[in-house]
Amino acid sequence: MIWILSGVLLILAGLHVMWGLGIWWPNRDKATLARTIAGFKGIDRMPGAIPCAIVAVALLAAARWPHLEDSFLRNLGMLGFAAVFLGRGCIGFTKKWADITPEQPFRRLDRHFFSPLCLLIGAGFSLLLLQALT
Repeated sequence: MIWILSGVLLILAGLHVMWGLGIWWPNRDKATLARTIAGFKGIDRMPGAIPCAIVAVALLAAARWPHLEDSFLRNLGMLGFAAVFLGRGCIGFTKKWADITPEQPFRRLDRHFFSPLCLLIGAGFSLLLLQALT
């Protein structure tokens, strides 16, 4: 499971690197991609290279973290990553988040794909943490 979790996180990091470099895959322009992957009310352009790079680095750290030697710091980090991903996954199903991110197709994708994926990633970190603690 550790390799699947890390693989998913590496793919997500790669997408953020692409977007930071101005590669608008899977859409053809930045406005459509912004409405697809960010969804904030009235968004018409992608976040810049620096925000994309920050997210990519965080995702790379998350991908690497489970492979660190078992220690208190590793477990604390796993708890933190689990909390962040579970929190992001849960918030995606709230009315407040829907009000902040109403743009389509993000709204639909978030409810059916992005938020559930975050919940699965958070669950993966939680399971790895439980394994380390037992």
